[in-house]
Amino acid sequence: MAAFRFRVYWLTFIALLSGFVANAQVDSTTQHPVLDTVPVQVKEDTTLRILNLNPYITLHVDSTLSYDLDINRDSSQYFWFLKNAPVGLRINKDIGVLSFKADKSYFLSGRLKYDQEYKVYLGVQNLQNPKERVDTFFTLVFYNTEIIPSRIKPTILNNMMIDEGDTLSFRVQCETGSFPIDAITTLTSVPIKSYQGVNKCNDEFKWVIPYDYVREGKDSANVRPLIITFVGTDKFLNRDTAAVRVYVRDAINYPYRLQEYNKMVKDVERYILQLKFTFKELDKKVRSTKNTRTGFDLTSGTMAMGGTILSTMPDESQKNAGKILPSVGVTLVPVKEAVAPVKTYEQNSAAQVRTSIKRLEYLLSDNILNSEKDPDILAKIKKLRDELKQTQTQLIDVPMLDTGVLSEDELNDYFNNPKVNKKYKLSKK
Repeated sequence: MAAFRFRVYWLTFIALLSGFVANAQVDSTTQHPVLDTVPVQVKEDTTLRILNLNPYITLHVDSTLSYDLDINRDSSQYFWFLKNAPVGLRINKDIGVLSFKADKSYFLSGRLKYDQEYKVYLGVQNLQNPKERVDTFFTLVFYNTEIIPSRIKPTILNNMMIDEGDTLSFRVQCETGSFPIDAITTLTSVPIKSYQGVNKCNDEFKWVIPYDYVREGKDSANVRPLIITFVGTDKFLNRDTAAVRVYVRDAINYPYRLQEYNKMVKDVERYILQLKFTFKELDKKVRSTKNTRTGFDLTSGTMAMGGTILSTMPDESQKNAGKILPSVGVTLVPVKEAVAPVKTYEQNSAAQVRTSIKRLEYLLSDNILNSEKDPDILAKIKKLRDELKQTQTQLIDVPMLDTGVLSEDELNDYFNNPKVNKKYKLSKK
């Protein structure tokens, strides 16, 4: 058994040794590289291109730009050009050198602006073949380290005077510096209503000043000031402030006062018509009494004359009648006084009413408005009101009557009747 195991062990060892030797043998065969016999064709670059163009150029003011552009061709056969170029930017048409001197005068005159992108179109073209060309663009931006502040400029003076009822209107303009003003805030020293504020440059400020802005008895000299402040800011919150001081004077509310004047004139005219109708009624009473008394006087006189005539007659009965008739005429006198007493109160009242009518009519003609906006309208309203009140006080004991069914023309015709005027005309005695 042991001999069998010994044989197996040696056979296994020999087999392993032979396999190791076989793997350790070196391949001595010469290796030859495989060669590609197809020639490689390199394509020629036939597309015209600008090799070194920067699409975005930033340039400081008062500096100089010299940019040598290059193409993948012989530049002597090509032509360079620019479109939409800002002031001062040039290019050499033959060699393609881009040059620019950012002179500060360009910016002070407003022909160039800071922080604004200028899109410049650049082109290069073959002089022999017009179809061979390149069109592209680049962006040019100028900047400045010196800050020029923007200013707010109202279009009116800093101090101004205006009346109530007028409209305050002006524009707020901006003087643009390094950074333009983006927003404007409107501030007022006192709260006001119904005004149009300013939000940006060149906006209009508008305010219709009310008639009650000036406080009566509180503002000295009837003038009330208003300070309007405009605060402008740019994108970096730099601020500039402008203030306008407005002095508002007390003024007449003419539309309202005109309505008040017209109402007062109508009241006076209506009162005149009432007085004319009252005068008519008083004059009728005086006239009726006068007619009655005249009838008694004529009858008494006729009887006295008749008695005188009859007393001269030869007939005795006629003489007796002539003696009686004068006594009858005398007895009519107390009857006249009892039946138609003298209307002294009515006559005096009629004369007083007529005088008041004449005065009020003259007052209306004397206080008529002289222009579209009469500056004396307040004084005229006051005078009409005072005269009307005074007349009403003087005639407080005279019973006022309505105009009844009579029209204004009928009352005027009666009042201006020559017969009526004759009775109330002043005597020369």
